[in-house]
Amino acid sequence: MAKQQSFADKAKKKDKSSFISVKFIKTVKSSDGNYKFKERFVKLDDISKLPEIK
Repeated sequence: MAKQQSFADKAKKKDKSSFISVKFIKTVKSSDGNYKFKERFVKLDDISKLPEIK
């Protein structure tokens, strides 16, 4: 049997998203004085909107 679809054909079909994935790390001070780091991934359409994230 012949191969019907190559990897290059599959890669062409995928749409490139216009979003940028950024790892956002936030520091939180607990009640006992220790710091905790909370991290999450955020999708942004423009990197200049990074300071707006809370």
